[in-house]
Amino acid sequence: CGGDSRRKKAAESSESHHHHHHHHSHSAPEISRIITDPTTGRRYCRGKVLGKGGFAKCYEMTDLTTNKVYAAKIIPHSRVAKPHQREKIDKEIELHRMLNHRHIVQFFHYFEDKENIYILLEYCSRRSMAHILKARKVLTAPEVRYYLRQIVSGLKYLHEQEILHRDLKLGNFFINDAMELKVGDFGLAARLEPLEHRRRTICGTPNYLSPEVLNKQGHGCESDIWALGCVMYTMLLGRPPFETTNLKETYRCIREAKYSLPSSLLPPAKHLIASMLSKNPEDRPSLDDIVRHDFFLGFTPDRLPPSCCHTIPDFNLSSPAKNFFKKAAAALFGGKKEKARYLDTHNRLVKEDEEIYKLRHDLKKTSITQQALKHRPEEEIQPSSTTVAKPSVLAETKQIDAIRMIVRGTLGSCSSSSECLEDSTMGSVADTVARVLRGCLQNMPESDHIPKEQLAVSFQWVTKWVDYSNKYGFGYQLSDHTVGVLFNNGAHMSLLPDKKTVHYYAELGQCSVFSATDAPEQFISQVTVLKYFSHYMEENLMDGGDLPSVTDVRRPRLYLLQWLKSDKALMMLFNDGTFQVGGITKFSLSLLKIL
Repeated sequence: CGGDSRRKKAAESSESHHHHHHHHSHSAPEISRIITDPTTGRRYCRGKVLGKGGFAKCYEMTDLTTNKVYAAKIIPHSRVAKPHQREKIDKEIELHRMLNHRHIVQFFHYFEDKENIYILLEYCSRRSMAHILKARKVLTAPEVRYYLRQIVSGLKYLHEQEILHRDLKLGNFFINDAMELKVGDFGLAARLEPLEHRRRTICGTPNYLSPEVLNKQGHGCESDIWALGCVMYTMLLGRPPFETTNLKETYRCIREAKYSLPSSLLPPAKHLIASMLSKNPEDRPSLDDIVRHDFFLGFTPDRLPPSCCHTIPDFNLSSPAKNFFKKAAAALFGGKKEKARYLDTHNRLVKEDEEIYKLRHDLKKTSITQQALKHRPEEEIQPSSTTVAKPSVLAETKQIDAIRMIVRGTLGSCSSSSECLEDSTMGSVADTVARVLRGCLQNMPESDHIPKEQLAVSFQWVTKWVDYSNKYGFGYQLSDHTVGVLFNNGAHMSLLPDKKTVHYYAELGQCSVFSATDAPEQFISQVTVLKYFSHYMEENLMDGGDLPSVTDVRRPRLYLLQWLKSDKALMMLFNDGTFQVGGITKFSLSLLKIL
């Protein structure tokens, strides 16, 4: 099998050179620029070298009739003079030409002339994942999800055709112009054999050899999954799980499936890698299990910009409200250094995967007050849950920390925010926010000093919230029992306290009013989500200071424009200019008017 040839390559190439010297006075003949297919008479123009493989070199090659560009694997006959070498090439051609899938490098045509064998394959202009990782060092989790999904899709097709790839590695994942991934290089691929007939030869890249292949038990589908685990590990951490400096030591680690999982990895990523790198092949997940894993609940982009080949992507497109938040953050937390750290962290923590993981485990994270209250005897729970802010020096420092943590959160976007915030006023608004917020934090009123009647008239605040932005959006309940959802696409929908009336704000801020029971066709699915959020918060979340509710359908409604969240705090900006900050650890709020 191919692995042996990989190690014998040096020997082979020296043999083939001797071979030339005996028969020709010069070394391997230079391949001509114009190549003619002897059987069809088609002419091709050979371009630049794309890469080198075992027997072959890969070139750009243009069909002069159609101008279509291919990647051509060109193998000199002299390199495959021995029958077993030639068989290998024939087998690769025979396997590859039958395949047809959007995530498998497409096989187009094969021909030979006196000098060489030519295999015409799909051209991938952005080279391979190995090149991308070399430029990037590590990839973000959303990118890893994006690429893995496609690898799994291609591999699933192969396994359904009962073909094992046996050499899955970054260098064999090719990327086309549209940033789509194609699995390629079938030089070591083989038909899946039942256990007892498996060839027990070691093949594949030493890095990604599995324990069972090392132990000469043959290669099965699970061995490809093992390699996939190695690939995922390498993408996220920039190095393979089993380093290859000392082969004997490496093989020992592989046999025992001994590798380190750094704490920098998020729990779902750790868990998925660990399952794929199970020592026992039966313990590894199937390809379907992999894409159903919690890791894939995190944000996955539909497309990647080509800049990802060399630069970390920023999945958060800018909007005036985001710029405002950045400035507010910079003003609150002082200076350029913090701002730089904010932007840096902001790019790194795209759509917090960890949040989503926690969310899946029953959205326990929403206002942790509920946990605290659950453990108290009933009679102790007084209406004190209406406190808007609990005073005390401790709470104050916690609150400031909380706000400092906000900077590390993520932003929900809404284009309607552009009307309420003009860029020219940004700086001054941010400074005002900073001043007022600091004032608020230093002089928070005692909760019992706030007369309820006065509150009811002046404003509402958020008492419950659920971040479900990996799927739908951000849901919240106001103190008057209105439920709102800011959808991922920027639209906003509110369910009024009467639980019958729906207000819908399209991206540009026009309001439509309709009944929850007979919503217009195009809104039905969003109304369903709105009801789901409403029901969820009703059933599962403690109140954070509700007021008796009065439904006045005519009153202008409050709705959320932007939100920014981290593991410690939540910042929300409403259409009336209210800016609310809530600590996630103690659900304490400070509210202020900023416009």
